[in-house]
Amino acid sequence: MGHRLDRRRLILACVVGALILLAAALGLSGWAAQSADAQAEGDARQNARAHASLLESELQKFRLLPRVLTEFPDVRAGLADKSDAASRRLDRELEQLAARTDAAVIYVIDADGKTIAASNWRAATSFVGQDYRFRPYFRGAMAKGEAELFALGTVSGRPGLFLARRVDAGGRALGVIVVKVEFDKLEAKWADSPATTLVTDGAGIVVMTSRPGWRFRSFGPISPTTQKQLQATRSYGDAALAPLTMGDGYARASEAVSLPGSRLRVLQPTAPARSSANATARVIFLILLILVGAAIVMLLRIVERQALRQAAHEALEREVAARTQQLREANAELQQASERQAEADRRYRAAREELAQASRLGSIGQITAGVAHEINQPVAAIRSFAENALAYLDRQQGDKARGNLDHIVELTARVGAITGELRNFARRAPAPLGPVPLQSAIDGTLLLIGDRLRAAGIALDVTVENPAARVHADRVRLEQVLVNLLQNAADAVQGTAEPRVELRAHGDGPILIDVADNGPGVPAELVPQLFTPFVTGRPDGLGLGLAIASDIMAEFGGSLTLVASPLGGAGFRLSLRPA
Repeated sequence: MGHRLDRRRLILACVVGALILLAAALGLSGWAAQSADAQAEGDARQNARAHASLLESELQKFRLLPRVLTEFPDVRAGLADKSDAASRRLDRELEQLAARTDAAVIYVIDADGKTIAASNWRAATSFVGQDYRFRPYFRGAMAKGEAELFALGTVSGRPGLFLARRVDAGGRALGVIVVKVEFDKLEAKWADSPATTLVTDGAGIVVMTSRPGWRFRSFGPISPTTQKQLQATRSYGDAALAPLTMGDGYARASEAVSLPGSRLRVLQPTAPARSSANATARVIFLILLILVGAAIVMLLRIVERQALRQAAHEALEREVAARTQQLREANAELQQASERQAEADRRYRAAREELAQASRLGSIGQITAGVAHEINQPVAAIRSFAENALAYLDRQQGDKARGNLDHIVELTARVGAITGELRNFARRAPAPLGPVPLQSAIDGTLLLIGDRLRAAGIALDVTVENPAARVHADRVRLEQVLVNLLQNAADAVQGTAEPRVELRAHGDGPILIDVADNGPGVPAELVPQLFTPFVTGRPDGLGLGLAIASDIMAEFGGSLTLVASPLGGAGFRLSLRPA
């Protein structure tokens, strides 16, 4: 029963699919035709506007030229006296002007219709001496002041637009200045378009076109009267002015142009647009065909999928169970590995702290003598103030005895500060990171190491730009780093004529502490591995001090780097985050 039902559904699906494809084919055919026509018409209108704009731009440029030339003194002078010298001078001037303006020919006609000067005076087809009284543009300009005519040149045989303007002087017409414009370049630009562009005059004659074979053909029928008038003026020479046969494969658009009675027309072929629309329709139909076919194939496989789905579900459950067991085992192994890694990290941190503690204790051994000297001085002063206080008490001079006791209290506090600093420095467990007053840490460092530098005759310059600054660190470990750098600097300047060490704290984000000396500097071969453990330039050194100091600075979120020393030796820079 179920198999029969599936077969009926399949037959029904095939029938529905065929109907859908038939309806789609009919609809897409109509859509392709309408879309192609609309596209071609839109392209025709766009091309007509663009090509008309190019033509108007050319016309406006050249229409200004005869107006300007009527005021040219040499034109008037040449028409006034008509001497050969004046005409030949005017020939050369018109020749230069035509070359600069891209005009085909510029020529001057006297009141009798004879050309007295022309820009093409050197050519075999020179207009000089030609009689143009029969030309409509000459008669129109003499009568109305200016005239325009698109015609075929009677001498050159080349078509062009003749722009004529009368030259007056003292209320008397001297002649006409004419500018002939040829549109070969413009027509070549129009030819770049797949459409055919043409300009027709008032009689419907094609005077400009992107297809040279259509020039001087009529866009429509010409009456015998109009044809006689055109032959009388020789506007188009001996052209037959035969009607054009264009067919129906074009979308048409036209724009008015500023030539008397003329229109610019664009014939946009519809074949490319129809070919594109048909290709799109075929692609859409193919997609529909694929979709319908896919739907039928999917329907064929529905029954098979139903059977396979249950089997796949059972197989998936078995696979999930197996993978779950594997994940449990892998998770247990990862847990054990994580515990082993944590234990290794703990041992590493403990060993590193032991190494840092050993480094601090080693430094204490080196600075003990200086600290002892720092303590001996206040202890000796305390004894002297105590003895004097006893003497003042015996003399009943209580005020002076109290003053000595105040001094003893101050000196005792200094001894306590020195021993406290030494005790803190030797402390085993590191304190948590937090705000540390920068000036206090530097002062504590100088209590521990300052006397050693002074005893060695080393000049120590300490500069703190912002005494109130606080950095993110642990004070004891920060002092350990500073002590290590100052001890290294003291060792480096041994044997120097004027040993000098500089400690300078500056900057505000990050805060920088520079320790520099005027010793021999760091050997170049040690620079790449300077902060690597057991790398040292001293015969008796272990190479651990800078490595430990670099690790401590990394824990602070800062860095320890080698920099150029302003004193000429070695320089190290601590970079610390402000707190």
